[in-house]
Amino acid sequence: MENRIAVMGIIVEDVDSVEALNSVLHDYGAYIIGRMGIPYRDRGLNIVSIAIDAPQDVIAALAGKIGNIEGISVKTAYSNKIYKD
Repeated sequence: MENRIAVMGIIVEDVDSVEALNSVLHDYGAYIIGRMGIPYRDRGLNIVSIAIDAPQDVIAALAGKIGNIEGISVKTAYSNKIYKD
C-alpha cells in the first residue's frame, strides 16, 4: 500500500455541523496522526487542522465527506513523498 502524508485545513462556519464533522473524523481515526482545533470566537467560526497518513484515495474520500457537510469547507495539502507499507 502507498501512503501519503497530508494536512487538511477545515473551516467550520456553522456550529450545528460540528457533530457531523466529528462523526466523519471518528470513522477515519485510524489514519489521523493529530488534530488541532482553534475556536475563533471574534468571527464566530472554528479552524481545525488534521494531519493524516493514508492512501491518497482515503485522503480524498475523507476530504469529500467533510466538504459535503453544510457550513464546512476543507482544503488538503499533500506531501510529495510516497511511503510504502
